[in-house]
Amino acid sequence: MSNLRAGLIGLGMMGRHHARVLASLPGVDFVGVCDPAGDANNLAQGRTVVATVAELVAMKIDYAMVAVPTIYHLEIGKELAAAGVHALIEKPLSHDTKTSEELTSAFAKAGLVGAVGHIERYNPALQEARRRLEQLGSLYQVVTRRQGPFPSRIADVGVVKDLATHDIDLTAWVTGQPFIQVSAQTALRTGREHEDLVAIVGKLADGTVTNHLVNWLSPLKERVTILTGEKGAFVADTLTADLTFYANGTVTSEWEELKQFRGVSEGDVVRYAIAKHEPLRMEHENFRDAVLGKPADIVTMQQGLRTVVVAEAIIESSKTSTTVTIPG
Repeated sequence: MSNLRAGLIGLGMMGRHHARVLASLPGVDFVGVCDPAGDANNLAQGRTVVATVAELVAMKIDYAMVAVPTIYHLEIGKELAAAGVHALIEKPLSHDTKTSEELTSAFAKAGLVGAVGHIERYNPALQEARRRLEQLGSLYQVVTRRQGPFPSRIADVGVVKDLATHDIDLTAWVTGQPFIQVSAQTALRTGREHEDLVAIVGKLADGTVTNHLVNWLSPLKERVTILTGEKGAFVADTLTADLTFYANGTVTSEWEELKQFRGVSEGDVVRYAIAKHEPLRMEHENFRDAVLGKPADIVTMQQGLRTVVVAEAIIESSKTSTTVTIPG
């Protein structure tokens, strides 16, 4: 079987990393790049660089990686779908629900593989937590913290759609439960057009309570997910890809009063030894396999659409100071 022909659209902050991975991806020929600004830093490593999507499509690519500002996802995605080109699009799928629905429909009608680059799904710590979720017994709460300095590259969306979408997707994916309600507060502290801080309280379909703190304002870079359940808690640090289990070490007692109380106490602490593969490479390997028709764990456009719906509900909640119910 001949290799798949892949193209990259966008050589910005994320595009340069996608170029690196595509250049060494088995079974794939990285044939060209589209970026109107050119390639002054030779990130394409000598490959042809063109200014338009049409020129890239003319290179007979099988699929494209789209790593451009969110506002351009719809236009570029629809052009690729019309040309019969599969696409992996950086998250979020698009800048609002309507355009995300258009993209999802375009790829579905064309019978193409369309996926969204929610890279946290491929983080070893979260994958291990998902595999071990039953170890917690009944799940009570999911807490995420995602904060750090402002990324100068982001201008077209705020922290909810750029960063909180990571936590929306990973929470629903790890637990296997969709969001049904959200309540949020946002703030704008840097004088830019969009919010740079959000605090979210959510509810999943099974009743699990979630809490998410996301900002671009902290000198401390933090990426933490805590899953608390009946038998203990998982703490996943996605910066280091470490997963730690804190067991509920409740002491059994013959005292009748204590036997009636399902308490919590500190128990054993276990840090798991995990193979630390690169999430971005795993994302590309799975998308390649999906294009080839093999079993693959990709973030479908339908799933990416759902994440945008939840993100917009979060923004609506912050504007109206109400709890927003998310339609199924």
